[in-house]
Amino acid sequence: MAKFNVVDKKIQLGLDDIVKFQLSTFCYLNEIPVSDADLRCLALLGAKGETDLSEFCTEVASKGIFKTTQTVRNSLVRMEKCGVILKTGLSKKRLITINSALQIQTSGNILLQYKVFHIGT
Repeated sequence: MAKFNVVDKKIQLGLDDIVKFQLSTFCYLNEIPVSDADLRCLALLGAKGETDLSEFCTEVASKGIFKTTQTVRNSLVRMEKCGVILKTGLSKKRLITINSALQIQTSGNILLQYKVFHIGT
């Protein structure tokens, strides 16, 4: 049986930070390039849950995460193509949400347990 050098860390994070951590870990493991602004936008979407696309783009731009609603839309299109978010509805009445298949926890008490390892030669 392989012996491991174990690093055990315990950190308390705020809701936005723990959602960003989950999203950045998912994107890293799936080689999806994301910026800090993308992560902040997705964390806000995770906290809000399913929401109207137009209203969300306006809110993100007003918070200064992205400069315009169009850059928010561009980011969300990229995230949709990667499977991070889902869009439902028709035309301008579209709803967006974080893809539930990612299993991103966004409410209540959250404990993340990752066991990541490398077996050397």
